[in-house]
Amino acid sequence: MIEIRIHGRGGGGAVTSAKLLALAAISEGKYAVAFPSFGPERRGAPVLAFVKVDKQPIRVRSEIQEPDVVLVLDPSLLCVVDVTAGLKKTGIIIVNSRKEPSEMKADFAGPWKFATVNALAIARDVIGVPIVNTTMMGALAKCTGVVGLESLGEAIREVFGARAAKNITACHRAFEETVVI
Repeated sequence: MIEIRIHGRGGGGAVTSAKLLALAAISEGKYAVAFPSFGPERRGAPVLAFVKVDKQPIRVRSEIQEPDVVLVLDPSLLCVVDVTAGLKKTGIIIVNSRKEPSEMKADFAGPWKFATVNALAIARDVIGVPIVNTTMMGALAKCTGVVGLESLGEAIREVFGARAAKNITACHRAFEETVVI
């Protein structure tokens, strides 16, 4: 099983990211669950979303305490939340950032792999809005291979309908531009 914890802000697409990833995994014949974790927070407050993907049925629907992957949609959260909490030693942190992964890694004391992509610039350029959820799905696909770009495109079409084309383009562009160390 691969367990993914998504860090975002209310209204920023973290919950939709989890849903897209689960839909893509299910379309590939895998089992997946996705769920958010937030209370009565306002728009802009830190939120978490979780995704579990496996080849076997998933029986436990609990918050992920020891993720394999941490996806950070809003880099300002790095100063507010310990995104590395519980991250497995073999894990990867994928961050929406203008910084190179080596710069990010220098800020953390841990054995993890790092990946960055300037998802905000891609989203603004391609989609025309500063919401990075579909863009970051491309980065996740490149770094983990948990789902393919084609199945992500299908999930984006299902969720976004007429607005899907630009979101799919942003997803593909992030796949190409993500740098991993």
